[in-house]
Amino acid sequence: MPHRAAAPLALAVDIGGTKMAAGLVDADGTMLAADRIPTPRPLLGPDAGEQVWAGLSAMLDGLLDRTGGRPIAGVGTSTAGPFDLAGATVSPVNIAAWRGFPLVDRLAAQVPGVPVRLAGDGVCAAIGEHWRGAGRGHDDLLVLVVSTGVGGGLVHGGRPFTGASGNAGHVGHMVVDLGGDECPCGGRGCVEAIASGPSMVRYARREGWSPTGDGTARDLADVARAGDPVAVAAFTRAADALAAGIVSAAAMCDLNQVVIGGGVANAADLLFPPLKEALARFGRLGFLQDIDVRPAHLGGNAGLIGAAALIHSPDPYWPSHP
Repeated sequence: MPHRAAAPLALAVDIGGTKMAAGLVDADGTMLAADRIPTPRPLLGPDAGEQVWAGLSAMLDGLLDRTGGRPIAGVGTSTAGPFDLAGATVSPVNIAAWRGFPLVDRLAAQVPGVPVRLAGDGVCAAIGEHWRGAGRGHDDLLVLVVSTGVGGGLVHGGRPFTGASGNAGHVGHMVVDLGGDECPCGGRGCVEAIASGPSMVRYARREGWSPTGDGTARDLADVARAGDPVAVAAFTRAADALAAGIVSAAAMCDLNQVVIGGGVANAADLLFPPLKEALARFGRLGFLQDIDVRPAHLGGNAGLIGAAALIHSPDPYWPSHP
């Protein structure tokens, strides 16, 4: 019998402000191996960007040793934004050491001879949830990733809507409070400045919360479940900001399906009840009154699965512009 070639894998990469992850993903979306590291945070200096890359590169080398001899079809990359899709560089708000970093070129050098495709983390999460998660069967979809930042991605007519630069869907940087807190992007009053994990923690500390643990959003969720009024207020405030962003996006794009993932969304028991109340309060027009919000099914792997789809299912998921 003729020898049957081993089915190729996608090397999926997911870059965020808190962690960097990578995985080997089969053509049906099955994750065969994965690894993650905390995002390196070197002191800013001339080699800071290279130090961040070195951590990612070492993790990828380890994964490439675990392919079992199966070929790599390509590298799909999900990244926090903003980024320059045409120039193939990234400048994530929450990775200060990377400004105009040539990520696509570095990945192409590490895995030569295969395509390297790049999309925003919110877009990849949206693709992942549409392809294999909570958004299956819904071709007009908004996906939010609520974590260190607030990312977003849109699927319209079954295809990701990325915009001219690839940055469409950045609901986290919609302004929802004209006199609000400063955002890591440099603006004020963005959804991210209120609803991200670090923003919630900053608000709670300002209001008098004194954490006994590490002071993370997870600690804040624990005391909110115990009834701490400041912690509960932080989640309610975040839910209001998310609802304002969602209703604004729905008013612009005429969609009614929303999926929320990311680390903060793991506290769905705290976030979703006030979020649904705020959606009803803000969405008064008829077509805004039936917005269905559900938790992500793929958890922290949504971005990796979506990045893999850029390789395994480039049509309809690969953006049509360069």
